[in-house]
Amino acid sequence: MINYLRRKKRNKPEYGWFGRYSSWQDASAVADGYEKENILEKTKEALLKVKRREAVYERDSVLFDKKEYPFPLISFLLHTALQKEAPLHILDFGGSLGSTYFQVKEFLTPRVCASWSIVEQEHYIACGQALFEDEVLKFFHSIDECLAAYPVDLIILSSVVQYLPDPHRFLDSLTAHGFEAILFDRTAFVKESKDRLTVQKVWPNIYEASYPTWFFNEVGFLKHFAREYEIKAEFKTYVEGEAVVDIDHEPIGYEKGFFLVKKH
Repeated sequence: MINYLRRKKRNKPEYGWFGRYSSWQDASAVADGYEKENILEKTKEALLKVKRREAVYERDSVLFDKKEYPFPLISFLLHTALQKEAPLHILDFGGSLGSTYFQVKEFLTPRVCASWSIVEQEHYIACGQALFEDEVLKFFHSIDECLAAYPVDLIILSSVVQYLPDPHRFLDSLTAHGFEAILFDRTAFVKESKDRLTVQKVWPNIYEASYPTWFFNEVGFLKHFAREYEIKAEFKTYVEGEAVVDIDHEPIGYEKGFFLVKKH
């Protein structure tokens, strides 16, 4: 029995989410960080194949031969455009080089989408402006820079808030901006009484990297929006394997989304 338990422990995956860190600095000290050049390079090459129609779909730098659609996101895009009775100016915060844009592009008719803007890290912006911008897709260094160019109707945050050093300060800034609609997708939560800071060790078939990752207490996360926003819908992630997430090999994490609309 002892040998069996030892083998079982050895066979546990070494990739995934681990730890309980007291600060972003502590977690960063044992992680590579999201700024690694190999992440951008692999994402760029994958999305160029999608843009050239040599591949169907990209997610997290991985190419797929069959597209998976984020149907809740598409539904709320169409709903918001219908409510506005005009095409939307969309801000995709942390949208990489346009992963979601290319994923749903066939639904972004001129009656639905007037502009799709991405705010990202500096090296992503330079790459995006050089290789991926078109008449609809644009790249900006900050939310304020984007707002100076377009009157944003909807901000999308897909798998991004959990990778910010100070996420609660950022969430407060969202309410201060007063966006009419906020869409959170693939956001990480934990079945614990408070937030948990981990280090994510990425599976090497995606790319070699590790970085700090938050898992939020859902009640505390939503408190940021209780006064100014109404929760119109909550929904499960469309990505297989993200509905339940192991942290230190325990199934206590999960990813889900929320669609929030400003109260009037």
